[in-house]
Amino acid sequence: MYSFLNQLNPNTMSLTLRTDFGCTEAVIDDDCGLKRFYEVANILSDDLDVNFNHKSDDFDSLMWDFSFKGHVLTLHYNIYTGISIYPRKFREAPRKDNDAVVEVARFLEGKLLIHTANRLAS
Repeated sequence: MYSFLNQLNPNTMSLTLRTDFGCTEAVIDDDCGLKRFYEVANILSDDLDVNFNHKSDDFDSLMWDFSFKGHVLTLHYNIYTGISIYPRKFREAPRKDNDAVVEVARFLEGKLLIHTANRLAS
């Protein structure tokens, strides 16, 4: 089902890059709730100064578009598959859009580890 491209850091978190849909998709958390989605959205907004310019909310899924260094990406949440980020152009995404997904995922990996450690320490 998944064609795994690369584990970002298999010893610390389950961030995974996959290319099943013809673009790079970063799976941020495949087993989480809506609270985690908002945590990720807040990190992107607060730490990367991202503005979500288009939000599509359904009963089981959220798709929020944002620009990162000139690349339009989508933060996606689904109750069955979790949270992921992928280029808005999907299959037609140029390589640089896919590279931006990897950059955002690596940034989030570090931030989410810090947030998790802080929660556990409390």
